[in-house]
Amino acid sequence: MVAAQRDLWRPTEVLAAFQQVGFNPSLSKVAALWGGKPVTVRLDDLDLMCAALNCTVAELLQAEPLVGAKPAGEAGDVAVGAETQPSGSVRPVPRGRRSGGPRSLPPS
Repeated sequence: MVAAQRDLWRPTEVLAAFQQVGFNPSLSKVAALWGGKPVTVRLDDLDLMCAALNCTVAELLQAEPLVGAKPAGEAGDVAVGAETQPSGSVRPVPRGRRSGGPRSLPPS
């Protein structure tokens, strides 16, 4: 999170930084932001958040890297499911219904 780059490690510290620039969200909204939950934010408030965290909007919207994830394009990467698919053309087969009965015909 951008807040960690500014040495803010608790939601209460982030709330104090927001209040210094005139943005007064509730602590529960800041905690939701901190926890990665989607929160509705007005564009004006987004500008204030950026001013408080000394960042750009693009930096706020950037996804955090996964811990222990391999960089993209590393040798040996295989597409999902590629290791189990046979070579040659395969005709798709529709899935059956969960109830086990016959599938209904599509409308004509």
